[in-house]
Amino acid sequence: MFRSIKKNTGRTRTVSRLWIVGAFSTVAMGGLLLRLGYVQVVKGAYFRSNATNVQVISTPVLPPRGYIYSSNGTVLAANQPIFDAYLTHLPNATVDYPKMADKLSPWLHESPTKLLNAMNTSPLSPQVQIAQNLSKKAISYIYEHHNALPGIHVQVQYVRTYPQGDLAGHILGYVGPITKGSESYYVQKLHYLDNQIVGETGIEAEYESYLQGRVGYEQNLLTSSGAVKSLGLNPAPQSGDNVQLTINSAYQARAQRIVANYIQRDDVMKYEINSASAVVLNVKTGAVEALVSYPYYNPNWFVDGNFSKHVSYLNRSQALIDNAIQSPEYPGSAVKPANAIAAMESGTITPNTIVDDHGYLRIGNRLFHNWYLPGFGRINVVQAIEHSDDTFFYQVAMWLGGWTNNHYPNGESYSQWVKTRFVTAIDTIFGWEYKFGLGAMTGIDLPGEVPGNFFEEDTQKNYEEVPYHLHQAQASMKKRGYYVNWGALPDLAFADIGQSQEFTPIEMAQYVMTIADKGVKYQPHVLKAVYPSTEIPGVPGSKPIRTFRPKIQARIHINPTYLQATLKGMYLMANAPAGLLYQGGFAGTPYHAAGKTGTAQIELNGKRVDDSVTIAFAPFHHPQIAIAVMVPGGGASTTTASHIAHRLFNAYFEMHHEYFPKSEWLPDVFNPTQWTHSFAYWQPADGFLP
Repeated sequence: MFRSIKKNTGRTRTVSRLWIVGAFSTVAMGGLLLRLGYVQVVKGAYFRSNATNVQVISTPVLPPRGYIYSSNGTVLAANQPIFDAYLTHLPNATVDYPKMADKLSPWLHESPTKLLNAMNTSPLSPQVQIAQNLSKKAISYIYEHHNALPGIHVQVQYVRTYPQGDLAGHILGYVGPITKGSESYYVQKLHYLDNQIVGETGIEAEYESYLQGRVGYEQNLLTSSGAVKSLGLNPAPQSGDNVQLTINSAYQARAQRIVANYIQRDDVMKYEINSASAVVLNVKTGAVEALVSYPYYNPNWFVDGNFSKHVSYLNRSQALIDNAIQSPEYPGSAVKPANAIAAMESGTITPNTIVDDHGYLRIGNRLFHNWYLPGFGRINVVQAIEHSDDTFFYQVAMWLGGWTNNHYPNGESYSQWVKTRFVTAIDTIFGWEYKFGLGAMTGIDLPGEVPGNFFEEDTQKNYEEVPYHLHQAQASMKKRGYYVNWGALPDLAFADIGQSQEFTPIEMAQYVMTIADKGVKYQPHVLKAVYPSTEIPGVPGSKPIRTFRPKIQARIHINPTYLQATLKGMYLMANAPAGLLYQGGFAGTPYHAAGKTGTAQIELNGKRVDDSVTIAFAPFHHPQIAIAVMVPGGGASTTTASHIAHRLFNAYFEMHHEYFPKSEWLPDVFNPTQWTHSFAYWQPADGFLP
């Protein structure tokens, strides 16, 4: 009995507890149902209105461009963060824009009218920019008073900057907004946003696809009260890749100083010279060690709003033209090594052929004088290159055309000869020059390169100089055996001494580089490597995503005997006392260069002047670099171009700690203080005009 009573009591307590829990649950559920009814029925309209007035807006965030570095780690192009003010148009909300413009005006340093106009720009756009480059005080004011400024917020932007000013300006180029002319390419084809900044020229344009990065989007929650709550970046913007160039910033700076300072050395000549250029190539890779185009310009002008201040200087100086790749000039006698090879390879002469130079050659009824009026006497091809003998090359050109004893060959008429033997001869001259890269696009990875030109005199147009279409002539001769043209007999003589063609400095540099490397023709290039945005070139462990591999464009087959004769003449020109390069600054140089001078008669600013030209490479036995210098208006080659080339060689080997005593070694570290205190740095800023 006792156990039975005890058992019934426990069961009674359990039932009682369950009843209590059930009662509470019923009450709670009832409360929830009553609250739900209140929310849905009584407050439903209110909450539905609020839900309608809340919106998530995606705002594009432009990525920072990738940095551009020199081969020795100097930052040549970077980004500077600035803060801009934006207005986000709030949906289903009434905002007093005039009142807001009045509040912001003193902080943004803009008139209320201008701010109001900005706010009302593109009303259908979810967001408009109302002010740029805010001060710290303006940023603080907007953050502290955001409740009174519905839709106003601050967003970071990145402005391109070139820390070293005009250093390598023509290589770097500059950036700018997408224009109407480029809109179809960037916006429609590549799907850029219309407010993105893109590369306009130089490396900035050439490697835009690496440097640009990817646009991100900032998600913002907007309410009817104007409150803006950031939901973060989705996706985050991705910075552009970092690009490293082949140029050493310290050497590039020295090269620009050498060119500018040498032009300034003479109070008369500095006003005669409007432009100059120099190219230094690595013989074994084609890499650009330095590229100079004078006068200079500062790429910062195109991104800091000061471009209008420099319009006059840019228009008058034409400093935006990259003379190294865009300005073909007459090469003069610098083409004689190629033409000597052409004559020997064609079987017209041998290294032992002798021409008796009396100081002139009679062609028809005209006398063609040597630059050295007394003449050099009996002379072979090696000596002709060493002394840059014009008469030798006049005679060789006539032999190429079959012109002997002042008569057309085999009793031919002029009309027969000019369509056949003349074409064969001039195609031999121009054709071999073209093989070496002259008159052709080098393919350098910089936009805007133009090819050189070949010319002839048209006897039907009063001997007017007209383009000679080399490839058309070659194709016609192969197919028909003749090419209709109206060239003149003297064209052959002019062509063989470099007075009937125009070449760019980059072509001239590739040409001498190819001779130095015994016929191996590399494509010039300024890209060294591309790195991810998170890695800095040169830092231990950094790995490039692309490395430029040297590209051989051609292997020119040259008879070793003919090549050796040509190289010997170029060596003697720089190392023998009678050589023009020796006289033009190369005397006693420890690295033993080889090269060729050129002086071509041109017209500049309505005056007859000379184009000063020098091509060279060094050291002779194991070439490292090849240099081309062209200075229109610079006088004879030994007056300007050869001295600039000599200084460029010296600086290179002093920096590489070769051939010079330790006391003359130069560091390969860029010195920004030294650079910013140089004339080459201040030349464009001062608006100095050559």
